[in-house]
Amino acid sequence: MDKKHVLSFLNDAEKYEYTVDTPASELTSFRVGGPVSVVTYPRDKGAFCALLRFLSDNGIKHIVLGCGSNVLAPDEGYDGVFVLTSRIAEILIEDNIMTVGCGRGVTSCASAAQKAGLSGFAFAYGIPGSVGGAIYMNAGAYGSEIKDIIVSAECFDPATGGVIELCKDALSLGYRDSALRRNGMTVLSARFRLAPGDPEAIMAEMADYMSRRREKQPLEFPSAGSVFKRAPGHFTGKLIEDAGLKGTRVGGAEVSEKHAGFIVNRGGATARDIKALIDLVCERVYALYGVRLERELIYI
Repeated sequence: MDKKHVLSFLNDAEKYEYTVDTPASELTSFRVGGPVSVVTYPRDKGAFCALLRFLSDNGIKHIVLGCGSNVLAPDEGYDGVFVLTSRIAEILIEDNIMTVGCGRGVTSCASAAQKAGLSGFAFAYGIPGSVGGAIYMNAGAYGSEIKDIIVSAECFDPATGGVIELCKDALSLGYRDSALRRNGMTVLSARFRLAPGDPEAIMAEMADYMSRRREKQPLEFPSAGSVFKRAPGHFTGKLIEDAGLKGTRVGGAEVSEKHAGFIVNRGGATARDIKALIDLVCERVYALYGVRLERELIYI
């Protein structure tokens, strides 16, 4: 990658912040990964789209990240650009519609909805991801998903270099899946339809979800959340536990003792360790039960 060319484009402090040779371990929830050539933070949607056009037009390798919570970065680093959306976090609530920038955390959205007396977003409280990532993966928990509340998403289309509004149906939201995973579009903002509710009742619901997360999930260690999708007809965590894999380690990576669906970084784990442990889990579960596990975790 021609770093000077990229930095020349980014040399507008009103539009971009950036760093160079930043460890991916500082940017992802797994706390794993080598140096990224350029990391940039567009300050608004206009700057974000201009950057995506520039990177695409010049064939520069890049990846867009929100909170870095469902990805595994490579040990050798990334000779390209990480585009982080955390500065694009505007939020507007009008009547029952919440419009949110792609970089805002979904937990923050849940809190904002609660304060406004709107229900429907509480399930996302505690999910460590951004709005853009949540739509990309159709994030869900406790029987609810993003597809239950989304109206539309404003997206950047690399094929045309323009911006397009995709309605809920066009997003094709399925289990940890969306049309965005296939068409290469990037979420800029989204609109959600919520319902009036009692703020105290919504707060109690959110507190209950967070209590359950703390009780059942290994939040005390770096991880990327659930590593695998739900296996049809099975509880994936139970399959892994029944296979005797709880506590199994490769280097610094461990199948969590608290929840077998999680792999945690117990200290000094590498991407190589985590991939090797994922492969071991998949092989053991298939050998014992004939079930092929599918990763939810995205490898960069």
